Amino acid sequence: MSFSMTGYGQSSLQFGGHKISFEVKSVNNRYCEVVLRMPRDWTGYEDMLRRIVQNHIKRGRVDVIINRELTDGAADGQALNRTMVKAYLDAAEILSREYGFPGELTLRDILSMPGVMELKEETPLAAAAAPSEEVAELLKKGLGLSLEALLEMRAREGGYLAADLSRRLDHLEELHAGISALAPLVVNEYREKLRQRLSGLNDGSFPWDEHKIGMDIAIFADRCNIDEELTRLYSHFGQCRALLLGGEPAGRKLDFLIQEMNRETNTIGSKCNHLNIVNLTLDMKAELEKIREQAANLE
Repeated sequence: MSFSMTGYGQSSLQFGGHKISFEVKSVNNRYCEVVLRMPRDWTGYEDMLRRIVQNHIKRGRVDVIINRELTDGAADGQALNRTMVKAYLDAAEILSREYGFPGELTLRDILSMPGVMELKEETPLAAAAAPSEEVAELLKKGLGLSLEALLEMRAREGGYLAADLSRRLDHLEELHAGISALAPLVVNEYREKLRQRLSGLNDGSFPWDEHKIGMDIAIFADRCNIDEELTRLYSHFGQCRALLLGGEPAGRKLDFLIQEMNRETNTIGSKCNHLNIVNLTLDMKAELEKIREQAANLE
């Protein structure tokens, strides 16, 4: 199954008179980058949460946002930190007196400052300021629910991308079949054109050297032979399909295969001195560019 690198998931749980909300979103990234934003007193759980995300996601930037807010009737669990309030007021007075900053602190300003309101010691979350198994299980559960929704979205979008890539591979195989059908005709057409050119130049005063003509045709046939390139291209098509159907992240391997297919296509276009084949290789390169853009969204 193919996974997209973009997705979103959220969940929420109740704990200690608080609503704990989890939000997980991912976007394209070359590597797996996990960014966590959560209450400062829970930063001790960051490594654990980062490992959980990395166990499920191998590629992409993942933002994990955990918020904690009081539920109705839970305000009794909060206490005013008078020491912190006095420190803010003293600092404001020093800034005003010594540095001339204008303005005054309002009640709204003070209440919005970090540390002014704190959890009472008897509340579950206050007791959980230090690492605890209860909070760890809460965070694991909430993050797991959000990741489940995120992975479901990534899988759904990845399915659409894989289907589109499969259709484009079908088109590449059609172009490949066209080139394969034309390849044997290149030498025959060159032979006929060479004979016509020589016939136009020959006024009967000198005989043709069939041996030299044969040597020239043989050299041309060897130089424009594209059997190896066509075989490798067809092999790459099969490898791409296998990656799209497999269960492992395919984005980087697909990127490598697309580069190889571009290289083989360029070689075919440069070796074959044939207008129709060159046009087919140009169509193939255009399709490969579309595939590259789509594959860049896969994990």
